[in-house]
Amino acid sequence: MDVLRAHQALSDPTRLGIAQALLTHDLSPGEVGEQWELSTSLVAHHVGVLTTAGLIVRRRGEHDARRSYLSLRRDDPEVAPLVAVGVDPGPAPRRVAFVCTRNSARSKLAAAHWRRISRIPAVDAGTAPAPAPNPMTLRIAERRGLPIDPTTRDVASLADDDLVIVVCDHAHEQWQPGIPRLHWSVSDPVASSAASAFDTACDELEARVTTLNRQVSQ
Repeated sequence: MDVLRAHQALSDPTRLGIAQALLTHDLSPGEVGEQWELSTSLVAHHVGVLTTAGLIVRRRGEHDARRSYLSLRRDDPEVAPLVAVGVDPGPAPRRVAFVCTRNSARSKLAAAHWRRISRIPAVDAGTAPAPAPNPMTLRIAERRGLPIDPTTRDVASLADDDLVIVVCDHAHEQWQPGIPRLHWSVSDPVASSAASAFDTACDELEARVTTLNRQVSQ
């Protein structure tokens, strides 16, 4: 992160609002335009400034390659604390629910990270649950000492007052519209089946969970 450029970028109220929204969830450029009532050219301008300042990154969606998502940078530990200054966390949720398609990898790892650092209960579920967690998920959880729930479950088991975080582009874009949820665009490690892919996803989920926990537990 370029500190001077970062402060300059965040001095604009619109860019500050976009960056602070990305603390807890990812947004497509189209969603940014709708939420802040911006033209396509203005969205591109603000995204360009935030990207150049080293505050956000953009990645291609896995469900529809025509769509991309904006995320706060997670590889620089100084970004989230800078962006979070002055953010009102609001009331803490009763329970946090992490969702992906198969409930076999990303949602399991996210919930496990959450249980390790937060007093707020967590559950995980899938829109089309697999019979069991992916074996690589269990191996990496054991290696890192993460408390994985071995049971897979359907999203129908979630409660109306859960804070739902969808960690999968497929589930986010195919799930019923109108259901309140946050979205994290995290690459599917199962698609490659490589241990390194699971490690990368696990590291990203840990960073995201840590940031979210700080926001809802203040």
